[in-house]
Amino acid sequence: MYIYPDSNAVRFTGRWDVTEKNAVTTAPGGMIELAFKGDYTVLFFDLAMNMYPVPHLWISVDNGAKIEVSVDRAIRIETEENKEHYVKIIYKSAVEIQHRWFHPLIGKINFIGAEADDVGILPEDNRKIIEFIGDSITEGVLIDEFRRFNEFDQFNRPYQDDSTATYAYLTAMALGMKPVIMGYGAVGATKGGCGSVPKAAVSYPYNFEGSQAKAQGSDIIVINHGANDSGASADTYVAEYKNLLDVVRKKNPGSKIVVLSAFCIVYVDELKNMIEKFNKENNDNIYFIDSSGWIPLEPLHPLRDGHIIVAKHLTEELKKIL
Repeated sequence: MYIYPDSNAVRFTGRWDVTEKNAVTTAPGGMIELAFKGDYTVLFFDLAMNMYPVPHLWISVDNGAKIEVSVDRAIRIETEENKEHYVKIIYKSAVEIQHRWFHPLIGKINFIGAEADDVGILPEDNRKIIEFIGDSITEGVLIDEFRRFNEFDQFNRPYQDDSTATYAYLTAMALGMKPVIMGYGAVGATKGGCGSVPKAAVSYPYNFEGSQAKAQGSDIIVINHGANDSGASADTYVAEYKNLLDVVRKKNPGSKIVVLSAFCIVYVDELKNMIEKFNKENNDNIYFIDSSGWIPLEPLHPLRDGHIIVAKHLTEELKKIL
């Protein structure tokens, strides 16, 4: 039988545009879960407008090891037992500069369904949601920087990047929470970035052009912008960051919001002062965490061990808030 994206046997986590016939995301870290019965399933993706190198996925079956694969028109999974199975698919990585905002979308995952003997029942997931808003560091760019196979550097990104090795994903796992990640390379509070993604306050309300993002029901939202904003003045930075806070708070009136200062130590005091003023003026309680000194300033994009260190610090700080 054919299992459509809107089936009860399919669940999406992240910033997805879901219809009866397809589900699209451009944000690495987005997850698909599928429950099926039988000894096989075939996952189907629409590759229209995808370009080389195509995005990479993590796929695991029955909570086993993750396997990295390139997204393809059809990905067949065979199991040793004819019974109910559970598949998890995570958008691992992509090429930063491929269009991920304006149509036609290139750096995207477009899931159009699966084939199996029958549908299964998804396991319950009652974890609270933690949402992350950030840039290439939050996306997981250059975590495995040494994996270079192509002369054109951007073509290495699907192999070098990993949304599941980021401080964001690791922190969520450490806290027993479900991660929703919005990270796009070169985006900042003051500027748009790779793939034509607009600046943070403009892009946050959308999955991509023309697709309104739904509120995730996040218990806590962590914002980390600044690595791409050093070219702007401090006044411009805090003004644009305030605009971002206004947008995020309007969409998430009941969520705890945490501002995590940039790891490269950009306008830390100015940001802290703005948040204090914001809280007084809006009778809010946005939290500020100073990440200064957690990791070295170089490399700008932390490797796996750097993300692990950040996650340990952030986990301890968020425990005080949760």
